[in-house]
Amino acid sequence: MFRSPSKLISLLASETLSDTHIRHGILKLAALVSVFFLAVFLAFQLLEINMDFNLGNVFGEFATRLERYKCGLSKPCPEGHFSFKMASGAASVVGPKICLEDNILMSGVKNNVGRGINIALVNGKTGDLIKTDHFDMWAGDVNTLITFLKTIEEGTVVMMATFDDSASKLNDESRKMIGELGSSSISTLGFRDNWIFVGGKGIKTKSPFEQHIKNHAETNKYEGWPEVLEMEGCIPQRQE
Repeated sequence: MFRSPSKLISLLASETLSDTHIRHGILKLAALVSVFFLAVFLAFQLLEINMDFNLGNVFGEFATRLERYKCGLSKPCPEGHFSFKMASGAASVVGPKICLEDNILMSGVKNNVGRGINIALVNGKTGDLIKTDHFDMWAGDVNTLITFLKTIEEGTVVMMATFDDSASKLNDESRKMIGELGSSSISTLGFRDNWIFVGGKGIKTKSPFEQHIKNHAETNKYEGWPEVLEMEGCIPQRQE
């Protein structure tokens, strides 16, 4: 069937117009795709820079966190010093903990702590543990503590931490002897107070390593007991 020339021209014109629209659409789509990929490329370039920077920070912080100091201290001790960290007992449930040079000297896990005053004696030159003991100052005999204190030799580092009650049986003699080791708070240590202390036999001044918190109903963290005390630091090595 033949179409008239006018209809054929109209049909060809409409087909040409459609082809033109299609070509324009394809060009627009190609342009949009090009812009999209360009944007993605630029975004990845920026992201790569930021990722490099951020990953550097992350790995730097991670490496810093991985760096561990003796006894978990927040910073290392200078040469010629012993690193230590200690904590008093928590109420009558968790015993005290004493660490020196990354060695746990006393703890509940080691099963060498008890109610009262817990004491670790350390060689002031070498940092070696001499002995540990604990003295019940609620139901025990203060004379056993006094006898122990009398055996401490010159130059010995003395580390003390309380657990539960550590003061009911203390008398003037025992308080005086502990005061001579460098304690400032022993004279006021009372029933269920928390106290941690590092001193030494033959010390000439009061020790800077001491914390004391009173048992007081209005400020206690636990019912009947104050909060746990924690302390860390660097003990000068004895040079004589």
